[in-house]
Amino acid sequence: MRRHELTDFEWKIIAPLLPNKPRGVPRVNDRRVLNGILWRFRTGSPWRDIPERYGPSTTCYNRFVRWRGAGVWDHILQAVSAAYDSDLIMIDSSCVRVHQHGATGKKGDRDDGMGRSRGGLSTKIHALVDAEGRPIRMALTPGQAHDGTAAEELLADLKPGATLLADKAYDSNAIRQQAQEQDVWANIPPKSNRKGAFVFSAFLYRYRNLVERFFNTLKQDRGIATRYDKNPENFLAAIKLVSARIWIRSYESTT
Repeated sequence: MRRHELTDFEWKIIAPLLPNKPRGVPRVNDRRVLNGILWRFRTGSPWRDIPERYGPSTTCYNRFVRWRGAGVWDHILQAVSAAYDSDLIMIDSSCVRVHQHGATGKKGDRDDGMGRSRGGLSTKIHALVDAEGRPIRMALTPGQAHDGTAAEELLADLKPGATLLADKAYDSNAIRQQAQEQDVWANIPPKSNRKGAFVFSAFLYRYRNLVERFFNTLKQDRGIATRYDKNPENFLAAIKLVSARIWIRSYESTT
């Protein structure tokens, strides 16, 4: 087995979650193709540069896009993260630069999660993680968007009694109200110009570094640390696939 390829443990978990195709022409080896897809995002290389050992690069690309459209990557992430620790959750965001190859779409019809910020064109990845720093939900916005932009979507349907950790960027009436309506305690440091008093635990807040560690782990894949994909759905699907692998590795480390 080559470096960065799926281990037997990882494949044992992923294989049953892939689409079943009992009839028709058998698919090209799923594990080989998936390793090719992972190689592409790990290295940040163009699809056409995927090594021959993983089969035709067009097969890897078409399989990735087709399964994204069929919700396969969403299904895998949901399945492996179903037992997440929901008592303590953290939300944050991280910017990634958009490579020139990913920024060649037409500007007039752009809804691609790209935006201008200091340093050029960028995309912001928003993530909600559990008490182990494992990803639960992700979303994309343009790089200049405020951190709280995707909060409503990511913070929906939380477990009553949970504690939410977030930095000052999430200190808004809307986010605190949404948490309160779900019986979730928002442990968020108030901004300096905030009116009113809020209960805040500096001790619990120290654990917020787990979401930052998640982003550091996620960006070890060069195809995530820099966005090369024009299509935001492809980029988000890649983030979910890599996130699913983070989950599986957390299980592998405890066996």
